[in-house]
Amino acid sequence: VQLQASGGGLVQAGGSLRLSCAASGRAFSNYVMGWFRQAPGKERELVAFVSRSGGSTYYEDSVKGRFTISRDNAKYTVGLQMNTLQPEDTAVYYCAANRGSGIGFKIRDYDYWGQGTLVTVSS
Repeated sequence: VQLQASGGGLVQAGGSLRLSCAASGRAFSNYVMGWFRQAPGKERELVAFVSRSGGSTYYEDSVKGRFTISRDNAKYTVGLQMNTLQPEDTAVYYCAANRGSGIGFKIRDYDYWGQGTLVTVSS
């Protein structure tokens, strides 16, 4: 599966952005989908992931209550709505697809990656 992330940009603290990831290939609904981010000088970290059906989600503690992950299996897309953004959310955001190598908490669980989209939050 190929993934294309979009929606990044520059926003002031307290603002909102919506990221989108479009998938191509077969059987999108077979993949757990995740969003990761990598800030300058830091390791890539999990932000959130959503189950194959979309019925279950997981969020990293620092984004709980502010970010919402969702998917549309008919449109082969996964989104990340980000509200109340803070400067510490500044990073390149990546979408990724997990075909079942693991639950979805770890980078190694994911088999396919998008190219990343930059989110910059100014203070």
